[in-house]
Amino acid sequence: MRFCNARAWPAGLALLLAGVLLLAGSAHASSLAEEKEQLRRNAVQELVTQLGLRESAVASRDLPGWHDVKRVVARYPADRVDELQAVAPGVEIVAVDDVAQALDAIDGAQALIGYCGPDLLEKGATLHWIQVYSSGVERCVALPQMRTGDKLLTNGQRIGSPALAEHAIALMMALARGLDRYYVNQLEGDWERSVDLGQGEFLELEGRTVLIVGLGGIGTQVAQRAHGLGMRVIATRGSRREGPDYVDYVGLGEETLDLARQADVVINAAPLTDRTRGMFDAAFFKAMKPTAYFVSIGRGQSTVTDDLIAALEAGELAGAGLDVTDPEPLPADHALWRTPRVIITPHTAGRSDRTRERLYLLVQENLRRYVAGEPLYSVVDIERGY
Repeated sequence: MRFCNARAWPAGLALLLAGVLLLAGSAHASSLAEEKEQLRRNAVQELVTQLGLRESAVASRDLPGWHDVKRVVARYPADRVDELQAVAPGVEIVAVDDVAQALDAIDGAQALIGYCGPDLLEKGATLHWIQVYSSGVERCVALPQMRTGDKLLTNGQRIGSPALAEHAIALMMALARGLDRYYVNQLEGDWERSVDLGQGEFLELEGRTVLIVGLGGIGTQVAQRAHGLGMRVIATRGSRREGPDYVDYVGLGEETLDLARQADVVINAAPLTDRTRGMFDAAFFKAMKPTAYFVSIGRGQSTVTDDLIAALEAGELAGAGLDVTDPEPLPADHALWRTPRVIITPHTAGRSDRTRERLYLLVQENLRRYVAGEPLYSVVDIERGY
């Protein structure tokens, strides 16, 4: 038997040690990647549970138009594209900052993330899946290219629900405590303790009734918080009466007027459909108590603006908190800006320090599922528009 020369041992040991370290490093990197993926999956499950995200009943691979994914165009931060690449290995991910860049990159793409426009859909002949960031999809589903029967659309529905719900509660409490009146005095440096709320005294919310129109993802989050304040929660939804335990009664759409008569606060959290468009009109406001408040975080076109202004000026309700309006943006000379007891925020209720991260997590998971041919979350019924 021949043995290595003693002088050869250091080099041999070095090679052996390098191999061991390489294997250890590779195993460590693999372990880190697996741990990171498990953390992501745990976060997705928490998101699904918290927001009640719905998984499609049909797998992507079983839909007309699905095929192996080669190219994805995404409005996504360039320094975070590795998050998308990690869940879609082998797929070309093209990050873009604007529509012009997306148009340049769309040829040959199977998926488009962050945009839905006629030019992109026209040029993107191979597009099958479109993921929009907003919850509203009215303009997208109205495009003829979306109605060919071979497109899959997902949105950001429910992602901003916690922020939207807190915003609705904030508007309600600001109106109930007359903060809008005091803020006007603050701007004028006027220490006036007695303010005219128009309809009665400050409103204590505990034990009062709040009607939530649209007990979906946003409405459920609002209901949970209103219940936490000790309010009696009643609600309506489009097609069924199921609701969480903290909602005292769930009615159907045709019961909305009757339920409005019971409410001290009405909160609009309904999607915009043919049934909800213009539903908050003169008849609705006449049904409300003159001491009740109207809060809208749903869609601006569900409220007839002139009827709302007339109701406020006639004293048919005590005030309104609006994150959405019709028209939008609201022109600087619009009468709504000058209507007493109205608080307006410029469609910002869904913004928060957590909303964007939830959205990115949803996009990552939907991309992983789409590439694997699995069912996606927050799939839009293109025919119904939500």
